[in-house]
Amino acid sequence: MSEETDATDDRAADGANVVADLEPLFDYPVRDTSICRGPDDTYYLTGTTGAPDWWGVTGDLRVWQSPDLERWEPVVTEPRERSVVWNVDRQGTWQRQILERDGAPFRPLWAPEIHYLRDTFWITYSIPWLGNGVLKSTSGEAHGPYESAIEPDLPISGDIDASLFEDDDGTVYFVCGNGKIAPMNEGMTGIAEDLTHLAPANAEEVGFEGAFLFRTEGRYHLAAADFVDGDYHCYVASADDLYGPYGDRYLAIPHGGHNVFFRDADGDLWSTFFGNDENAPFRERPGALRVECDGDGRIRPLDT
Repeated sequence: MSEETDATDDRAADGANVVADLEPLFDYPVRDTSICRGPDDTYYLTGTTGAPDWWGVTGDLRVWQSPDLERWEPVVTEPRERSVVWNVDRQGTWQRQILERDGAPFRPLWAPEIHYLRDTFWITYSIPWLGNGVLKSTSGEAHGPYESAIEPDLPISGDIDASLFEDDDGTVYFVCGNGKIAPMNEGMTGIAEDLTHLAPANAEEVGFEGAFLFRTEGRYHLAAADFVDGDYHCYVASADDLYGPYGDRYLAIPHGGHNVFFRDADGDLWSTFFGNDENAPFRERPGALRVECDGDGRIRPLDT
């Protein structure tokens, strides 16, 4: 066994030990957890809701807020609204269509992500079989109201798992699926070019879903989720340039598939977590853990 293989195995074991001690941020069913930090150093969280029938007909977008990543409350608390900031059936257009899957109604709202860019909040989301959408807060606040940012009001792509990435030069990119990317136009009303697929050197894709792009230590890091031997992991591949070439994909966060990366008020790097396999410390609850870019330029859980 090579020294490189030994180091990889050690990283995976260390990461698994850190993850094993992880606890949910709060007790509410959430998949595909997304967190961003707002301009007031408040943290905002969203994700897939609609338990127990995640694959049925759902339509709510819920957002929570926290001053410290520990105490969480809904951003909307009016009676009958709870934390709902947008709803497919009340405010959607193309998203309302209900299809059929295995003989049952099918129209879930999956994997919303919340981002703070250009002085307001944006929420990307997926309606499987119909496409991806992007919402913009017209008030500049996380509670909205939100309206479609895309013109005309149609899916921005036919994929799942939409995301946004802002580069150092201010260009915003749309990211989706298994690692597809395209720059947004200046008004962020659509993509300016065809989607390009970013792939690692040692595989056809970093992961099959949940792609998320971020930049740290001067490099680009593309994360995505994949099942391996029944476990749902976060894999990462890195590159010096946005469009690559990307290096080998590697296991970054055991059981941490479909996550986003964000920085706290102190500049420390975090990853979200939700638990999607039997070996995860918990399942379908929102979580977050500190991570680092180690001496070899690889992302891994940080034992705090």
